[in-house]
Amino acid sequence: MILTQEALKLPQINYVALSPMLILFGAATVGVLVEAFAGRGRRYPVQLGLSLVSLVAALVMVVRVAHTRELTAGGAVAVDGPALFLEGTLAVLGIVALLLVAERSLEPGGPFVAVAAVTAGTEADRVQAQRRDAGTEVYPLLLFALGGMMLFVSANDLLTMFVALEVFSLPLYLMCGLARRRRLLSQEAALKYFLLGAFASAFFLFGIAMIYGYAGQINFAAIHEAIQSSTNDRILLYLGLALLAIGLLFKAAAVPFHVWTPDVYQGAPTPVTAFMAACTKVAAFGALLRVIYVAFERTAWDLRLVIGGIAVLTMVVGSVLAVTQTDIKRLLAYSSIANAGYLLVGVLAVGGNGNHDGLASSMFYLVAYGFSVVAAFGVVTLVRDADGEATHLSRWAGLGRRSPLYAGLFTFLLLAFAGIPLTSGFTSKFAVFGAALASGQAWLVVLGAITSVILAFPYLRVVVLVWLSEPGENTPTVSIPGALTSAALAIGALATLLLGIAPQPLLDLSSRAAEFVR
Repeated sequence: MILTQEALKLPQINYVALSPMLILFGAATVGVLVEAFAGRGRRYPVQLGLSLVSLVAALVMVVRVAHTRELTAGGAVAVDGPALFLEGTLAVLGIVALLLVAERSLEPGGPFVAVAAVTAGTEADRVQAQRRDAGTEVYPLLLFALGGMMLFVSANDLLTMFVALEVFSLPLYLMCGLARRRRLLSQEAALKYFLLGAFASAFFLFGIAMIYGYAGQINFAAIHEAIQSSTNDRILLYLGLALLAIGLLFKAAAVPFHVWTPDVYQGAPTPVTAFMAACTKVAAFGALLRVIYVAFERTAWDLRLVIGGIAVLTMVVGSVLAVTQTDIKRLLAYSSIANAGYLLVGVLAVGGNGNHDGLASSMFYLVAYGFSVVAAFGVVTLVRDADGEATHLSRWAGLGRRSPLYAGLFTFLLLAFAGIPLTSGFTSKFAVFGAALASGQAWLVVLGAITSVILAFPYLRVVVLVWLSEPGENTPTVSIPGALTSAALAIGALATLLLGIAPQPLLDLSSRAAEFVR
């Protein structure tokens, strides 16, 4: 076989444009070497410093290449407005989540198991739970996950997107099983997430095969062109799109692919839950928006009622089942599901009127929700008793009298989730619903408003429980947070407030970034 000069030509790679994710992958690899060769006593400061510096460096590079608009790495990666905006969002939220992960003052040795291979519930497990050396392998895992998420929102073909999906999913499966306390619950959560995630990945891979069978290509622009010109049977196209959607909606925790969310959120270490709730949602919706509006723009709207139906189911199931929860982490999990439904309303608004309002408002929503949910789980880490975190709602009765400051902060965050004015929750919902109205999706806005009212009930129930109930003998104390947790809470609360009273700068930034490169 004779290879032409064109076939031998290497793809052009803009390493500067790819530097945010390359920095994280490089730092994660160095972190693995640190785990292999550094002594246990030195790993924690080295890993924390390496992770923090790499995330700040990645954020700086995102800002530096902010005006870049191109396809690189042979067209496999898109460097455009949405990709860079979401990469910056992941870097910032990753820094805040890292502060929670690195906190060691609340529990000796930190929230992660020192020796994860020890069988849960054994005497050896009880002995190692008293060790003060943290499970520092979580830091390279977190960096690998963030790097994979950045590649996921930037991927410009289906195969690159699948590789990115696995790169950030596998570290998450491991991180969910590393809790120092309640090891069996943590390992059960990790196993459930792994098994269901493997099924979702298989659906995604079968979807790629179907799309390739229809278009003969996996590049988004080529798929878009094939949809316009191909005379092939569209059954493969629709089947492939449906399978791809299953994989993406699973990560977004949309109904009916949400069943893993409450169990995993409850069982995983709370800092990891905060990281997943904020960053995984950014990655999932960033990829969903790119797949629909770059590759399948003409086809996706044939399925508008299907996507709208999933959005309605997600909002209704998330809000109604949140009312029945008695565990604060599970309540926040169903809140996350409902918020996935509101984001799907924004997804539907992107292509409805030919402008970028839906895309811009969806990206703004991801930022606003991310800061609030990280801060909320940060407060959860503070409410503790002798057995660790006290997450059952009955244990939170009268907490406002024990610690007015942190009870007030949690109340503020719950009001933001409920969409009360002067919080980021109100601004983000207003932006998404406004874009949906402009695109003719009034029915979704009405249902979204109704479910928002339903969802406000469990939030207000917690507020009443915290402030108006008498503290009992079993009411846990609120631990004094260390500097890292205090910084995470301050950043999350301040962002929730500023995005509620002065959202325009971020709205303008998201609007300028809301244009894909094909």
